[in-house]
Amino acid sequence: MLNNVRVILSHTSHPGNVGAAARAMKTMGLTNLYLVNPRFFPDVQATTMAVGADDVLENAVVCASLDEALQGVVMVAGMSARVRGISQEVLAPREAMPLLMQHASHPVALLFGTEMSGLTNEELARCQLMVRIPVNPDYTSLNLAAAVQLLSYELRLAADLGDCGAPEGGALASAEHVESFFQQMEETLTKIEFLHGKHATKLMLKLRRLYARARLEADEVNILRGILTLTTKYHGELKQSVKAKEVENVQSD
Repeated sequence: MLNNVRVILSHTSHPGNVGAAARAMKTMGLTNLYLVNPRFFPDVQATTMAVGADDVLENAVVCASLDEALQGVVMVAGMSARVRGISQEVLAPREAMPLLMQHASHPVALLFGTEMSGLTNEELARCQLMVRIPVNPDYTSLNLAAAVQLLSYELRLAADLGDCGAPEGGALASAEHVESFFQQMEETLTKIEFLHGKHATKLMLKLRRLYARARLEADEVNILRGILTLTTKYHGELKQSVKAKEVENVQSD
C-alpha cells in the first residue's frame, strides 16, 4: 500500500531539501516523489543529501502544475503549520495517516508547500485533510525534510500496525474528477448569480473545504454534477420564459 503513496513537494527552493526528503522517504519504504516546479532540480546538492536514495531522485516526477501531480489521486493530506482563516478539518499525523492509508489501495498523496510559506490557500483547497504537527508553540520552525520524515514514519506505522481499517463506502473520486466538479459548480453558481462580488473567491474556497470534509466518492460526484447540469438547464429555461413574457407585455402595450 505504501507504493500508492505520493510525496508531493510544491515549489521547493533548496535542492538539499529535495535530496534529504528522498532519503527520509526511502528509510520508511516510500518511493514516489513528485516535484511541482522545483527551483533547482536535478542538482548535485540534492544527490549529495540523498545519501544513497539516488533511485528515489532518479525516478522523481517533475510536474508543471499541481493538477498534473494529482492525476489519479483519491485523497490528499496537506501539511500546514499556519492557522488559517477558513475552517478545515485539522488532524495530528497519528490521526491523519491511518485515514490516508484506508484509501491507499488507490493513489493517495502527502502534499508539502514551499520552505518559507508552506501551502497556499489554493493548494490546501485541493486537500481532504489538513495535517498539523504538534510542535513547540514557542518555536514552530520545522525543516521540510524533517516534516517528510515524520509523516513518512507515521504512514509506515499505520500500515505496519494494521490500524488503517477498511474504508467505508465506495472508492473515492480522483482529484481530477473532483476538480471538474468544482469547476462546474463555480460556473453554475456564477450563472445563477449566487457567486458574485468581492466575496466570491472566499465563498468558493469555503464550499471546496465543505466538500473536502465529505471525502466524495466517484458516484457522489456524478450525482452532484447531474444536479448542477439540471440547475443550469432550468435556469436557462427560466430566463428564456421571463424574456418571452417581457416581450409579450411590450407587444401588448
